Amino acid sequence: MKKPEDKQKPKKFFYAEDKKAEGEGEESGNFTDFLKSVGNFVMEVAETVISVLVIVFLIRYFLIQPFYVMGQSMEPNFRDGEYLIVDEISYRFTEPERGDVIVFNYPKDPSKNYIKRIIGLPGEKMEVSDGRLIVYNKENPKGVQIKESYIPKEWDTLGEVIEDLDDDDYFVIGDNRQPNASSDSREWGELARCNIIGKVWLRAWPVSEAGVIKHYNDDYNLVSN
Repeated sequence: MKKPEDKQKPKKFFYAEDKKAEGEGEESGNFTDFLKSVGNFVMEVAETVISVLVIVFLIRYFLIQPFYVMGQSMEPNFRDGEYLIVDEISYRFTEPERGDVIVFNYPKDPSKNYIKRIIGLPGEKMEVSDGRLIVYNKENPKGVQIKESYIPKEWDTLGEVIEDLDDDDYFVIGDNRQPNASSDSREWGELARCNIIGKVWLRAWPVSEAGVIKHYNDDYNLVSN
């Protein structure tokens, strides 16, 4: 009896064209993945750069600002060429105090920034006479002389000025009391609150003098006339 013949399975043939097409598909997939990875990397870098720029912008225009000292008006405490950092946010929560060193827009030309020290506060009356600084306020209606510990004792405050300050005005003077050394409230009057940029916070340059600025708020001696 004859054995049934085994049915042979049809043979599958792979032609060169099929293998070539299969290889091209793999290469195409790899290239697409590469493009996606590059695109993701570029997006991550772009997001990081944008985030950093936004943070720098916010810090630069709303929190701190650099200031370059030009001239001698604040000697001996601040000298020409020093690089300072100005705190722009503190005065949004607190009021300026006597003794604060501030940077502000010069009232006669707001495009220029000046640095001075606050001597007179809103509502006070300031008098410069015979080399003395005299302040009149509710606590001292007859007036008291201001003694400043941060300038040489032999320096007099030159000028003859009487200034009544409104509720939003300040009287500012440069630390340098030598003749013609400082253009300040003795020359052009009161400084409006809206012109104040901020309080000097740090000295960044020179490195040997770098550090937080002392404002002498509690070092004033008010002595009777």
